[in-house]
Amino acid sequence: MFKTLEELVQIIRSRKNADADKSYTSQLLNNKNLNQAKVEEELKELLESIEENNNQVHEAADLIYHILVLLEANGIQIEEVMAELKKRQNKSGLEEKANR
Repeated sequence: MFKTLEELVQIIRSRKNADADKSYTSQLLNNKNLNQAKVEEELKELLESIEENNNQVHEAADLIYHILVLLEANGIQIEEVMAELKKRQNKSGLEEKANR
């Protein structure tokens, strides 16, 4: 299951230099404003789908994809994000927030 995320990250990375006329991912990677707007739109759609109890999985998948693209477009490696999450595993959320 998590292999799918790894594969998606590799696909996103492979599209960085793809022809933007043929790759939506390439368009997003090379237009930070479009990419950010899509993340905001997809977050809104997910929140609405949760409120309406309709199509949540589809909207969650859209948001995850767009967040992964946003990270990649901004030079933020998902591996670093995962390492940060791993560091936080043995701390309570309240403790982690207090230490910021």
